[in-house]
Amino acid sequence: MAKVINRDVYLKKLIDRMWNGEVKIITGSRRCGKSWLLKKIFKDYLISQKVPEKNIIIVSLDIEDEDNSEDFTDKEILKKYLYDRIKSKKERHYVFLDEIQEVEGFEKLVNGLAAKDNVDVYITGSNSKFLSQDIKTIFRGRGDEVRVYPFSFKEFSQGRKESVSELWKEYYSYGGMPGLLRLKTPEQKARYLQQLWNKTYIDDVVERNNVRNKNALEAMVDALCSSVGSLVNPSKLKNTMQTVQKIKIDDETVADYISYLQNAFLFEGSRRYNIKGKKYFEAIQKYYAVDVGLRNARLNFRQQEITHIMENVIFNELRSRDFLVDVGLVEARELQNGRQAYIQYEIDFIATNGEKKYYIQSAYALDSEEKRKQELKSLLKIDDSFIKVVILGDDIATYTDENGIIFMGLFQFLKNDSLLL
Repeated sequence: MAKVINRDVYLKKLIDRMWNGEVKIITGSRRCGKSWLLKKIFKDYLISQKVPEKNIIIVSLDIEDEDNSEDFTDKEILKKYLYDRIKSKKERHYVFLDEIQEVEGFEKLVNGLAAKDNVDVYITGSNSKFLSQDIKTIFRGRGDEVRVYPFSFKEFSQGRKESVSELWKEYYSYGGMPGLLRLKTPEQKARYLQQLWNKTYIDDVVERNNVRNKNALEAMVDALCSSVGSLVNPSKLKNTMQTVQKIKIDDETVADYISYLQNAFLFEGSRRYNIKGKKYFEAIQKYYAVDVGLRNARLNFRQQEITHIMENVIFNELRSRDFLVDVGLVEARELQNGRQAYIQYEIDFIATNGEKKYYIQSAYALDSEEKRKQELKSLLKIDDSFIKVVILGDDIATYTDENGIIFMGLFQFLKNDSLLL
């Protein structure tokens, strides 16, 4: 029997949203743990709070679920089933609809349920129907999103007896997809992750977006996986696909494919922001994989550059803590080759959560004075008062230097949810 991972962060988010009058929308990639969170963890919590099990109505609409005796993807059949079970107005009911996007025209049905005073509605979705910018429109301003990611390093480490360094090696190789819990060997884990790409993700994106050139889409996936941690734009990706993979494609199609993959919650983009100029560079972004194990498996575990993987893990951790994350740029006028020139310095992350802002550098190692100066130079060029942080691959105690820059170890950051909050 596979070990159960407590997802307390997400459970708390659901508890905090109970009976708030809105549809709770749990989003994320397929197989990242949305269904388990709702149908097991949250259900168990409700039962522990003395909610009668008959008042928790669960319908799974995943096309791969063979347990359904009725075609609940038919909206009228689903509606009748649900309304037959919430006839009593004296009792409170909880309705869980898993992968609701499989139902054509689900919006009206869900909004109708949410309008009832005695019904609290929770749904999951895995595609662009549930992007943050669409939720207000789809659910008439009554949608409340909870984004779920694969296991964080802290979740992955629950109950494990190995050393932190051993756990990290496993995590940065195979990532945190929940399905890995039942697998024992590296071969099984690699095969599982590759099958997710081949039999779930790629086919799903092709079908939902009517992609005609599947080979080009797969080349796009490979290009994004290879470029994790690098600044790219559609033209650069197009050139990579044409020169390396011999795929002919135009900028517009590249942009479309990127949006399809983001809409499937497989990659996230981080826009480049000029800190002093206070503006975005719209065309240039960094893209990060939702899970480093998926990224590595797609590349057949050939390109495991620890610096880029560490940066990807930090990005995902920040996003799972509800930070908005940009890539920073700071310009400084300096003397170069005897002439004054504007020099651009990169900040790995600008993380904001509405109340606080952090400038963060991911530095696997500062093993020389030159390297240290290089990593700190960009932070020292920022003249505002927001907190500056360097996250190191070393296992160190957190400290603050004479410039007010905070240094912390990667494992301290990943295993302590309260850091940067």
